[in-house]
Amino acid sequence: MGLAIPQSSLSYWTARLSEHGIPFEGPTRRFDEDVLSFSDVHGQALELVAAPDAEARQWQPWTDGPVPPKQAIRGIHGITLMESADDSTATFLKEPLGFWRAAQEDRRTRFGVGAGGSGAWLDLVVTSGGQRGRVAVGTIHHVAWRTPNDAEQQAWWQQIQDHGVAVSEIIDRFWFHSIYFREPGGVLFEIATDGPGFLTDEPLSELGTRLVLPPWLEPARAQIERALQPIELPRSMRGRKQKSTV
Repeated sequence: MGLAIPQSSLSYWTARLSEHGIPFEGPTRRFDEDVLSFSDVHGQALELVAAPDAEARQWQPWTDGPVPPKQAIRGIHGITLMESADDSTATFLKEPLGFWRAAQEDRRTRFGVGAGGSGAWLDLVVTSGGQRGRVAVGTIHHVAWRTPNDAEQQAWWQQIQDHGVAVSEIIDRFWFHSIYFREPGGVLFEIATDGPGFLTDEPLSELGTRLVLPPWLEPARAQIERALQPIELPRSMRGRKQKSTV
């Protein structure tokens, strides 16, 4: 998964990763971007992508964090699917999902959705001899795409089913509604509605300050809380109001 950063912040992030003892590769050049690659504490592969349009996104950086807002992450830049072949997946991305082919470098093909740009890229990488992904620590369970409302989600459900792909029924997740299906390479996709929204049961000022559960999980709150690992805030943030999401 790639996270968007301003182009001017590349040297800042290189120094910050080094300062915290995090091994990384790069910066390497990909398309018109500079990329820093590393893994988190659980082995999840991550990238910081200095893209030309990162600062133009309608995404407000976190102003109360340990990173200066000018250097802060601007949201998800794009995702990467690594598969043994690309033909079936590429066809599926274009029809029925409406992606378009934007660029290619070696075994990496970039697809865009909507107008494309930072936040709307999907890279399909062909690898040989790789193992099939497993659901475990250090992996991403699925990729979720947004749709604005229930009517458009129902249209997507019908279009995917008409394409001969098994798709779940519409599932009520309390804060949004979801459908799930697998693309030909086996990656699990979700299409989720924007509403009802995360302000349904708490104000904006309190988002991420406590564990919030949907009504059907409230009876198991004590059990869930016992199983969660504590969130350790950076030293510079201790004593502030917590903004991390459990």
